[in-house]
Amino acid sequence: MILNRRVLARTTLDRQLLLRRSPLSPLEAIERLVAVQGQEIDAPYIGLWSRLASFTQSDLSALLYGKQVVRGSLLRGTQHLAAAEDYLWIRPLVQVVLSRSRQAAFGRVMRDVDLDELTGLARKHLAGRTLTRPQLRDLLRERWPSVDPTGLAWSAQALVPVVHTPPNGIWGTGGATPFTLAEEWLGRPLEGAPSVERLVVRYLAAFGPASVMDVQMWSGLTRLRSVVESMPFLRKFHDTEGRVLYDLPDAPLAAEDVPAPVRFLPWFDNLIVAFHDRGRLMTPEQRKTICVGAVIYPTFLVDGTVGGMWDLKNGALTIEPFHPLSDGVMVELSAEAARLMAFAGVEEGSITWLPPRSSTTT
Repeated sequence: MILNRRVLARTTLDRQLLLRRSPLSPLEAIERLVAVQGQEIDAPYIGLWSRLASFTQSDLSALLYGKQVVRGSLLRGTQHLAAAEDYLWIRPLVQVVLSRSRQAAFGRVMRDVDLDELTGLARKHLAGRTLTRPQLRDLLRERWPSVDPTGLAWSAQALVPVVHTPPNGIWGTGGATPFTLAEEWLGRPLEGAPSVERLVVRYLAAFGPASVMDVQMWSGLTRLRSVVESMPFLRKFHDTEGRVLYDLPDAPLAAEDVPAPVRFLPWFDNLIVAFHDRGRLMTPEQRKTICVGAVIYPTFLVDGTVGGMWDLKNGALTIEPFHPLSDGVMVELSAEAARLMAFAGVEEGSITWLPPRSSTTT
């Protein structure tokens, strides 16, 4: 069976809770999405607001303080918020990703450091207490005074399962990043040998149908083809370019004509980075504008695909379409923008509409 891009886009949006706001609780939604991107402190709040029928900033803050949700390095080695129960098995799975990224960034400057010793010493320093990255860095420098201090601190973060405890991760809260041993914070050990197949199933439930390359792009893991192909219960489809797509056997497909409302997605939203081929959501030219290096700009969706970018700064919401918008879409976007500013606590904000980008992005 061949799935066209409209079916793929709407199916993905349905699983991402973006075709209609969901009655799920915030914790249930985070579990559904596997993990929510947390590179920017406020981004998970906006991502959940766009997806849930009832959500406030205090809902997520309560989950973080209650240890039901934790913030730490997970998918692709980047900051995510995940349910505590999911962190316990996802973090060991992505250790290989974190180790690979650490080696690429600091392997040369850390070549004289025994990593097992570094890991053990970092654990000893963190036992029973929370330290900021600079504090841990300075303690490690006592053992390795001539080694790049940045490499020491980031290597410890990559090699030791730590979570960043609140008030880190709370809306509008900045400051130094705190490190706490994950097992101490959660009161139980990480899983010893979690299944990669488990992660594939969760990914497909949240983002499928998708290719092996898509799973790898989202997770940061590699060499998954043999894993996916050894899961005989998965359904197989093809997209219009002939790529093989996998899906769960009972996962429904959305009709290509189902209405897709406008939605605002925050910085780094996983929907934008969850696929190797992002044609179901945007054109190659749009991708170059949205995904610049390690930065993923906030976007808005129109009729199931990316319609442009936005930014909220100093009480002003700026909207930049990629192509001309109809009067009806403008009205819908304006209403959603007003709701977004209200959620963000902007009482007397303004909306600025930039002219559509050139036709090369359409």
